[in-house]
Amino acid sequence: MTATLASEPSAADAHRGPRVAYVVSRFPRLTETFVVDEALAVVAAGADVVLHPLHRERADVVQPRVAALEGRVEHRRLGSPGVLAGFLRGVVRRPGPVVRALGTIVWETRRSRRLLVGGLAAFPYAVDLARRLADDGVDHVHCHFATHPAAVGWVVHRLTGLPYSFTAHGSDLHRDRSMLGTKVADAAFVVTVSQANRAVILAECGDAVADKVHVVRCGIDPDQLPRRPRSTAGHPGPVRVCCVGTLHEVKGQATLVDACRLLVDEGRDIMCTLVGDGPDRDALEERAERAGLAGRVRITGRVARPEVVAVLAEADVLVAPSVASTDGRREGLPVVVLEAMAVGVPVVASRLSGIPEAVEDEVTGLLVPPGDPGAVAAAIGRVLDDPVAAEARVERAAERVAADFSLDASARRLVGLFGGATS
Repeated sequence: MTATLASEPSAADAHRGPRVAYVVSRFPRLTETFVVDEALAVVAAGADVVLHPLHRERADVVQPRVAALEGRVEHRRLGSPGVLAGFLRGVVRRPGPVVRALGTIVWETRRSRRLLVGGLAAFPYAVDLARRLADDGVDHVHCHFATHPAAVGWVVHRLTGLPYSFTAHGSDLHRDRSMLGTKVADAAFVVTVSQANRAVILAECGDAVADKVHVVRCGIDPDQLPRRPRSTAGHPGPVRVCCVGTLHEVKGQATLVDACRLLVDEGRDIMCTLVGDGPDRDALEERAERAGLAGRVRITGRVARPEVVAVLAEADVLVAPSVASTDGRREGLPVVVLEAMAVGVPVVASRLSGIPEAVEDEVTGLLVPPGDPGAVAAAIGRVLDDPVAAEARVERAAERVAADFSLDASARRLVGLFGGATS
């Protein structure tokens, strides 16, 4: 039986929006713009949100909108004296539930070194957080990612009775599903960013949980993504191809570099911009140099959204060549695909995970098999050789994004789910 420490709502509470604690892995993380956007939109939709990151990201580049969350982020180091003291108070206060929660985490993640070590490291923080959230009168706990953040939310729920939920995005769901069944069973509801992710959860946990697993899109805000002028005419100079994302195997940039080599061999003048940074940067630079593309492949490094939007505004094609990585990682639905569709850039993307739910082949973009440079090169060639058809797909893509991927609509739905879980 779940121990209950949360206070009962007062009459005044019934007239306010839900107080929601967001548990995230790292903040402010440059590549997770969706966390910032969602938090701000949920606040605008009536919820009172405070973010609780497990790690404070120390970065020289942050998204400008992070500043709007000032006062809504509580940073506490996992092993800080305050957290450890709060953990000990939690153990003294309810030793039985604490021990049982710890035992569940150890048992269910025992075959996953990554989740076991991460769960143990975050456990004192979770116990301390449970005490603080109960004392603060929080109504609901929502976690981004099905791994360590969801484990923290689950512990808070087990120790306080507070309803909790989590959003599963991509690799957090595909790479390792240890303890997923318990997290889903105890959650008030679960959010996924795509129908493909929902199918993965149901395959793992069974159709009995179908009613609690909801698809809520990572929406976009058109005010942050101005539509570029419509044009089917070419421009002088090289064809501008771009790819946005962490430089990592799962993003598939190596496939794009090889595709650019094929396009150059066809006699096309190509300039490829890889927006981002990451562990594969050196390998990608070496790959481009070996392919004779040293002057045609540019890597920007870490940049914030305004610079990303500027690259998109000048691009002839956005390529999202995602692949399933050798260690089991897989994307859910890259937000940059939606951003490109909103800005008005033709999209070529892998037929993988939730991507086809936005990029419908021949309708809102072109889909290619993952890891196939020839198919990527051919699709880029089609965009360039038939600009009228490409522009028609761009127009339909903008309509699709506006209809199905609204940030405001997603935020309102989340707030409704939060409210339903606390009623």
